[in-house]
Amino acid sequence: VQLVESGGGLVQPGGSLRLSCAASGFTFRNSTMSWVRQAPGKGLEWVSSINSNSDTTYYRESVKGRFTVSRDNAKQTLYLRMNTLKPDDTALYYCAKGGGFGTERGRGTQVTVSS
Repeated sequence: VQLVESGGGLVQPGGSLRLSCAASGFTFRNSTMSWVRQAPGKGLEWVSSINSNSDTTYYRESVKGRFTVSRDNAKQTLYLRMNTLKPDDTALYYCAKGGGFGTERGRGTQVTVSS
């Protein structure tokens, strides 16, 4: 299993970013996928999940209405569109195979929200 996240960066409060996760080494189209994050000095926090055919999505309360998870099974890629970013969204964002924290995760991409 290989999961490679990209798209992070430094953004001002209120800004947007789109994270991507390129997956390989397993049957992506059959797998629920998730995003989790870890803020500095804190534990892992589940952010969002999407089922294999994209008809069901889940979000933690604090990101509902601002984040959108999606996937392209043909490209074996998972996405997270993040709008109206807040300083509290600052974290290392991981792509995960499976629901919740997942069974395997990538190395992450850093998102920093600061003015």
